[in-house]
Amino acid sequence: MSGLLALLDDVAGIAKVAAASVDDIASNAAKAGSKAVGVVVDDAAVTPKYVQGFQPARELPIIWKIARGSLFNKIVVLLPAALLMAAFAPWVVPPLLIMGGSYLCFEGAEKILHVMMPHDDHTPGPDGSHDIKDPAHLEEQKVKGAIKTDFILSAEIMTLALSTIDSPEVWIQAAVLVLVGVGITALVYGAVALIVKADDVGLWLARVGRLAATRRTGRFIVKAMPWVMKTLTIVGTAAMLWVGGSIIVHSLAQMGWHMPEETIHHIAETVAHAVPENLAAGALWLVTAVIDFVLGLIWGVILVPIATKLLIPLFGIFTKKTPA
Repeated sequence: MSGLLALLDDVAGIAKVAAASVDDIASNAAKAGSKAVGVVVDDAAVTPKYVQGFQPARELPIIWKIARGSLFNKIVVLLPAALLMAAFAPWVVPPLLIMGGSYLCFEGAEKILHVMMPHDDHTPGPDGSHDIKDPAHLEEQKVKGAIKTDFILSAEIMTLALSTIDSPEVWIQAAVLVLVGVGITALVYGAVALIVKADDVGLWLARVGRLAATRRTGRFIVKAMPWVMKTLTIVGTAAMLWVGGSIIVHSLAQMGWHMPEETIHHIAETVAHAVPENLAAGALWLVTAVIDFVLGLIWGVILVPIATKLLIPLFGIFTKKTPA
């Protein structure tokens, strides 16, 4: 009997450890997911453009192809790389985060500058690719382009997730990264599918709805979707700059330069102390986010000419295929 009781006690202890580990994984995954919100919103805002110009019947299959490529990027390629980096070169994480944050700032600033100073791309279609007469070839190109873009965003997501994990256990880090990778992929591409098909659903309701209220709802959805897309683009751009600035400031602190982060925190605390106590927490977050956004925008504007006039042309030279 004593042996049985000891066994039950061991089982209970293992169960407690397992429950604590599950809770640890869940809390780390939630923290990592919230940190990557800017990248997630941007991913959801960018992806719908890859299905523009295709027949409605091909929209969901294309999104599914991109989602599978995204999951492969995160789980098969980036997860092992992230674990190896955490185990053997953790000092690489802050510089990589600064690079990723700089990319977000560049993308956000470029979008704003493009709106403020529009120019004619001289392309044959809205996406520059409608001169391709083979729809299957066009679809393949679109999917490949989307997966390449997703790889950069996925790398940022996985690096951010890795930087927020508190546990030194490799299996917990792996479990958190898997949970974040699968969860964010499902969230992003599920949202993209809903966004892309929302106007079709609205049109269907407007045409076949038996009730007047149903038809009005359908017409409202159709009319609202362009505004939803514009709003999503604006929010995504703002989130890119805010998160990009925040990543850079925090990563600089991890590398030993604490002044920017401490200065921002001091300004935010000063404002928080000047407002009613029930608004202090919100004011602290808002002021920090606004300063991070402004810093991200300034850094992005600086990077735009450097990237477009120097880095991208150089990259094109080195990756240009030589004729056989």
